[in-house]
Amino acid sequence: MAIPINSDVVHTPPVPAATVMVVRDGEQGLEVLLVRRHANSGVLGGVHVFPGGKLDAADRLVAPGALDRPVADCLQALGEADLDVDTAVGLHVAALRETFEECGLMLGHEASPDVVPRVREQTQNGTAFGEAVHALGFRLPVSCLLPWSRWVTPRVPSVTNRRFDTRFFVALAPPDQVVEHCVFEATEAVWMSPRAGLERFWAGEIDLAPPQIMSLCQLSPLGSVDQVQAVARSRAPVLIAPEPFDVDGVRIICYPGDPSHSCADRAWPGPTRLIFRNQRFEPEGGLVALLG
Repeated sequence: MAIPINSDVVHTPPVPAATVMVVRDGEQGLEVLLVRRHANSGVLGGVHVFPGGKLDAADRLVAPGALDRPVADCLQALGEADLDVDTAVGLHVAALRETFEECGLMLGHEASPDVVPRVREQTQNGTAFGEAVHALGFRLPVSCLLPWSRWVTPRVPSVTNRRFDTRFFVALAPPDQVVEHCVFEATEAVWMSPRAGLERFWAGEIDLAPPQIMSLCQLSPLGSVDQVQAVARSRAPVLIAPEPFDVDGVRIICYPGDPSHSCADRAWPGPTRLIFRNQRFEPEGGLVALLG
Protein backbone atom coordinates (compact mmCIF):
# COMPACT_ATOMS: atom_id res chain seq x y z
CA MET A 1 0.00 0.00 0.00
CA ALA A 2 1.38 3.41 -0.95
CA ILE A 3 1.57 5.93 1.86
CA PRO A 4 0.38 9.36 0.64
CA ILE A 5 2.74 12.25 1.34
CA ASN A 6 1.40 15.37 2.99
CA SER A 7 2.87 18.78 2.13
CA ASP A 8 0.40 21.01 3.96
CA VAL A 9 1.45 23.05 6.99
CA VAL A 10 -0.48 22.16 10.15
CA HIS A 11 -0.98 25.27 12.27
CA THR A 12 -2.55 23.62 15.31
CA PRO A 13 -0.31 22.47 18.19
CA PRO A 14 0.52 18.78 18.47
CA VAL A 15 -1.99 16.61 20.32
CA PRO A 16 -0.63 14.72 23.35
CA ALA A 17 -0.63 10.97 22.75
CA ALA A 18 0.80 7.73 24.12
CA THR A 19 2.10 4.60 22.41
CA VAL A 20 3.23 1.32 23.94
CA MET A 21 5.79 -1.10 22.58
CA VAL A 22 4.53 -4.26 24.29
CA VAL A 23 7.36 -6.78 24.44
CA ARG A 24 7.84 -10.39 25.46
CA ASP A 25 10.50 -13.09 25.27
CA GLY A 26 9.67 -15.52 22.46
CA GLU A 27 11.31 -18.79 21.49
CA GLN A 28 13.74 -16.96 19.19
CA GLY A 29 14.26 -13.91 21.42
CA LEU A 30 12.59 -10.55 21.83
CA GLU A 31 9.16 -10.01 20.26
CA VAL A 32 7.06 -6.86 19.99
CA LEU A 33 3.32 -6.48 19.38
CA LEU A 34 2.07 -4.72 16.25
CA VAL A 35 -1.52 -4.07 15.18
CA ARG A 36 -2.58 -3.45 11.58
CA ARG A 37 -4.92 -0.50 11.32
CA HIS A 38 -8.04 -0.77 9.16
CA ALA A 39 -7.41 0.39 5.59
CA ASN A 40 -10.18 3.00 5.92
CA SER A 41 -8.70 4.48 9.09
CA GLY A 42 -8.23 8.25 9.07
CA VAL A 43 -4.66 7.90 10.35
CA LEU A 44 -2.18 5.41 8.85
CA GLY A 45 -4.79 3.11 7.35
CA GLY A 46 -3.42 -0.38 6.61
CA VAL A 47 -0.15 0.32 8.42
CA HIS A 48 1.25 -1.83 11.23
CA VAL A 49 1.70 0.28 14.36
CA PHE A 50 2.22 -0.11 18.09
CA PRO A 51 -0.99 0.23 20.12
CA GLY A 52 -1.64 3.80 21.17
CA GLY A 53 -3.70 6.93 20.70
CA LYS A 54 -4.37 10.45 21.86
CA LEU A 55 -4.73 11.57 25.45
CA ASP A 56 -8.39 11.77 26.53
CA ALA A 57 -9.68 14.28 29.06
CA ALA A 58 -10.72 11.46 31.42
CA ASP A 59 -7.15 10.16 31.49
CA ARG A 60 -6.08 13.28 33.41
CA LEU A 61 -8.81 12.96 36.04
CA VAL A 62 -7.58 9.83 37.79
CA ALA A 63 -7.21 10.28 41.55
CA PRO A 64 -3.63 9.97 42.84
CA GLY A 65 -4.67 7.08 45.10
CA ALA A 66 -5.80 5.11 42.05
CA LEU A 67 -2.20 4.68 40.85
CA ASP A 68 0.39 2.15 41.99
CA ARG A 69 3.09 4.81 42.25
CA PRO A 70 3.23 8.47 43.34
CA VAL A 71 2.13 10.97 40.71
CA ALA A 72 5.48 12.74 41.05
CA ASP A 73 7.19 9.59 39.81
CA CYS A 74 5.15 9.70 36.59
CA LEU A 75 6.32 13.23 35.99
CA GLN A 76 9.95 12.48 36.82
CA ALA A 77 10.01 9.40 34.58
CA LEU A 78 9.10 11.44 31.48
CA GLY A 79 11.86 13.94 32.18
CA GLU A 80 10.13 16.98 30.68
CA ALA A 81 10.74 20.24 32.53
CA ASP A 82 7.64 21.98 31.15
CA LEU A 83 5.17 19.13 31.67
CA ASP A 84 2.45 19.34 34.34
CA VAL A 85 1.65 16.49 36.70
CA ASP A 86 -1.91 15.91 35.42
CA THR A 87 -0.69 15.47 31.85
CA ALA A 88 2.15 13.19 32.94
CA VAL A 89 -0.29 10.96 34.80
CA GLY A 90 -2.78 11.15 31.94
CA LEU A 91 -0.18 9.97 29.42
CA HIS A 92 0.56 6.91 31.55
CA VAL A 93 -3.16 6.18 31.91
CA ALA A 94 -3.71 6.71 28.17
CA ALA A 95 -0.96 4.18 27.43
CA LEU A 96 -2.69 1.58 29.61
CA ARG A 97 -6.12 2.41 28.22
CA GLU A 98 -5.15 2.33 24.56
CA THR A 99 -3.40 -1.02 24.95
CA PHE A 100 -6.52 -2.37 26.65
CA GLU A 101 -8.87 -0.97 24.00
CA GLU A 102 -6.80 -1.99 20.97
CA CYS A 103 -5.33 -5.31 22.15
CA GLY A 104 -7.41 -6.48 25.12
CA LEU A 105 -4.37 -6.48 27.39
CA MET A 106 -4.35 -5.18 30.95
CA LEU A 107 -0.70 -4.36 31.37
CA GLY A 108 0.75 -4.95 34.81
CA HIS A 109 -1.83 -7.59 35.79
CA GLU A 110 0.18 -10.74 35.16
CA ALA A 111 -1.58 -12.68 37.92
CA SER A 112 -5.10 -11.40 37.29
CA PRO A 113 -6.32 -12.45 33.81
CA ASP A 114 -9.94 -12.10 34.97
CA VAL A 115 -9.48 -8.34 35.23
CA VAL A 116 -9.87 -7.96 31.45
CA PRO A 117 -13.53 -9.04 31.13
CA ARG A 118 -14.41 -7.21 34.34
CA VAL A 119 -12.96 -3.93 33.15
CA ARG A 120 -14.42 -4.40 29.67
CA GLU A 121 -17.89 -4.81 31.14
CA GLN A 122 -17.50 -1.55 33.04
CA THR A 123 -16.14 0.45 30.10
CA GLN A 124 -18.79 -0.86 27.73
CA ASN A 125 -21.35 0.60 30.12
CA GLY A 126 -19.75 4.03 29.75
CA THR A 127 -17.42 4.09 32.73
CA ALA A 128 -14.05 5.72 32.07
CA PHE A 129 -11.16 3.24 31.95
CA GLY A 130 -9.31 4.59 34.98
CA GLU A 131 -12.47 4.80 37.02
CA ALA A 132 -13.46 1.26 36.02
CA VAL A 133 -10.13 -0.21 37.10
CA HIS A 134 -10.16 1.65 40.41
CA ALA A 135 -13.82 0.75 41.10
CA LEU A 136 -12.95 -2.95 40.82
CA GLY A 137 -10.39 -2.58 43.59
CA PHE A 138 -7.30 -2.46 41.38
CA ARG A 139 -4.70 0.27 41.22
CA LEU A 140 -3.68 1.46 37.78
CA PRO A 141 -0.28 -0.19 37.22
CA VAL A 142 1.49 2.80 35.71
CA SER A 143 4.77 1.51 37.17
CA CYS A 144 4.86 -1.20 34.48
CA LEU A 145 5.37 1.49 31.82
CA LEU A 146 8.94 2.55 31.08
CA PRO A 147 9.29 5.74 28.99
CA TRP A 148 11.34 5.09 25.86
CA SER A 149 11.14 8.11 23.55
CA ARG A 150 9.13 11.19 22.66
CA TRP A 151 8.12 11.88 19.05
CA VAL A 152 6.89 15.35 18.08
CA THR A 153 5.35 15.62 14.63
CA PRO A 154 6.74 18.55 12.58
CA ARG A 155 4.59 21.38 11.26
CA VAL A 156 4.64 19.70 7.87
CA PRO A 157 3.83 16.07 8.69
CA SER A 158 4.78 13.56 6.03
CA VAL A 159 2.31 10.69 6.53
CA THR A 160 -0.70 12.43 8.11
CA ASN A 161 -2.30 15.86 8.22
CA ARG A 162 -2.25 15.97 12.02
CA ARG A 163 0.41 16.69 14.61
CA PHE A 164 1.05 14.57 17.67
CA ASP A 165 3.32 14.79 20.69
CA THR A 166 3.61 11.08 21.40
CA ARG A 167 5.35 9.47 24.33
CA PHE A 168 6.55 5.96 23.55
CA PHE A 169 6.62 3.49 26.44
CA VAL A 170 7.82 -0.10 26.68
CA ALA A 171 5.96 -2.65 28.78
CA LEU A 172 6.11 -6.37 29.44
CA ALA A 173 3.23 -8.38 28.01
CA PRO A 174 1.10 -10.05 30.72
CA PRO A 175 1.91 -13.78 30.33
CA ASP A 176 -1.58 -15.05 31.20
CA GLN A 177 -3.57 -12.83 28.84
CA VAL A 178 -4.47 -13.34 25.19
CA VAL A 179 -4.24 -10.54 22.64
CA GLU A 180 -7.64 -9.67 21.16
CA HIS A 181 -7.41 -6.80 18.69
CA CYS A 182 -10.23 -4.29 18.44
CA VAL A 183 -12.20 -5.19 15.31
CA PHE A 184 -13.29 -1.58 14.83
CA GLU A 185 -9.76 -0.18 14.67
CA ALA A 186 -7.56 -3.03 13.45
CA THR A 187 -7.59 -6.14 11.29
CA GLU A 188 -4.91 -8.10 13.12
CA ALA A 189 -2.48 -8.09 16.01
CA VAL A 190 0.79 -9.95 15.53
CA TRP A 191 3.90 -10.73 17.51
CA MET A 192 7.22 -10.57 15.70
CA SER A 193 10.83 -9.90 16.44
CA PRO A 194 11.96 -6.34 15.65
CA ARG A 195 14.32 -7.78 13.04
CA ALA A 196 11.51 -9.80 11.42
CA GLY A 197 9.33 -6.69 11.35
CA LEU A 198 12.00 -4.77 9.46
CA GLU A 199 12.63 -7.69 7.12
CA ARG A 200 8.92 -8.07 6.37
CA PHE A 201 8.67 -4.35 5.76
CA TRP A 202 11.60 -4.45 3.37
CA ALA A 203 10.07 -7.44 1.55
CA GLY A 204 6.83 -5.50 1.08
CA GLU A 205 4.80 -7.82 3.29
CA ILE A 206 3.78 -5.11 5.77
CA ASP A 207 3.67 -1.32 5.80
CA LEU A 208 5.35 0.71 8.52
CA ALA A 209 5.33 4.44 9.25
CA PRO A 210 8.63 6.20 10.03
CA PRO A 211 8.25 6.14 13.86
CA GLN A 212 7.71 2.39 13.78
CA ILE A 213 10.61 1.86 11.38
CA MET A 214 13.01 3.81 13.54
CA SER A 215 11.73 2.31 16.80
CA LEU A 216 12.16 -1.23 15.49
CA CYS A 217 15.69 -0.25 14.51
CA GLN A 218 16.32 0.71 18.14
CA LEU A 219 14.88 -2.57 19.43
CA SER A 220 16.53 -4.82 16.86
CA PRO A 221 19.94 -5.18 18.59
CA LEU A 222 18.27 -6.11 21.90
CA GLY A 223 17.71 -9.78 22.52
CA SER A 224 15.40 -9.90 25.52
CA VAL A 225 12.88 -8.03 27.61
CA ASP A 226 15.53 -7.63 30.31
CA GLN A 227 17.79 -5.83 27.85
CA VAL A 228 14.98 -3.53 26.71
CA GLN A 229 14.06 -2.65 30.27
CA ALA A 230 17.72 -2.07 31.18
CA VAL A 231 18.12 0.39 28.31
CA ALA A 232 14.89 2.19 29.22
CA ARG A 233 15.98 2.55 32.84
CA SER A 234 19.50 3.68 31.95
CA ARG A 235 18.60 6.93 30.20
CA ALA A 236 16.01 9.65 29.85
CA PRO A 237 13.48 9.27 27.02
CA VAL A 238 15.01 10.36 23.71
CA LEU A 239 13.37 13.40 22.10
CA ILE A 240 12.76 12.85 18.39
CA ALA A 241 11.68 15.89 16.39
CA PRO A 242 11.79 14.80 12.73
CA GLU A 243 12.67 17.52 10.22
CA PRO A 244 11.35 16.91 6.69
CA PHE A 245 12.51 18.58 3.49
CA ASP A 246 12.19 17.94 -0.25
CA VAL A 247 15.00 17.48 -2.77
CA ASP A 248 13.94 17.44 -6.42
CA GLY A 249 10.41 16.61 -5.33
CA VAL A 250 11.49 13.72 -3.09
CA ARG A 251 10.57 13.86 0.61
CA ILE A 252 13.38 13.24 3.09
CA ILE A 253 12.91 12.99 6.85
CA CYS A 254 16.01 13.54 8.93
CA TYR A 255 16.54 12.82 12.61
CA PRO A 256 18.92 14.09 15.32
CA GLY A 257 22.53 13.57 14.31
CA ASP A 258 21.86 13.91 10.60
CA PRO A 259 23.91 16.64 8.84
CA SER A 260 20.66 18.36 7.83
CA HIS A 261 19.02 18.21 11.28
CA SER A 262 19.14 21.16 13.65
CA CYS A 263 20.29 18.85 16.48
CA ALA A 264 23.83 17.58 15.93
CA ASP A 265 23.67 14.90 18.63
CA ARG A 266 22.72 11.48 17.30
CA ALA A 267 19.71 9.99 19.08
CA TRP A 268 20.56 6.34 18.36
CA PRO A 269 22.83 4.11 16.27
CA GLY A 270 21.68 3.43 12.72
CA PRO A 271 20.19 5.58 9.96
CA THR A 272 19.59 9.27 10.56
CA ARG A 273 17.29 9.84 7.61
CA LEU A 274 14.55 8.16 5.61
CA ILE A 275 13.88 8.85 1.93
CA PHE A 276 10.51 8.40 0.23
CA ARG A 277 11.05 6.07 -2.68
CA ASN A 278 9.33 2.93 -3.94
CA GLN A 279 6.13 4.35 -2.37
CA ARG A 280 7.51 4.10 1.16
CA PHE A 281 10.19 5.56 3.42
CA GLU A 282 13.56 3.83 3.16
CA PRO A 283 16.99 4.52 4.62
CA GLU A 284 20.13 5.03 2.63
CA GLY A 285 21.78 1.64 2.68
CA GLY A 286 18.57 -0.37 2.56
CA LEU A 287 17.85 -3.31 4.84
CA VAL A 288 21.46 -3.50 6.03
CA ALA A 289 21.13 0.04 7.41
CA LEU A 290 17.87 -0.86 9.16
CA LEU A 291 19.39 -3.89 10.84
CA GLY A 292 22.59 -2.12 11.84
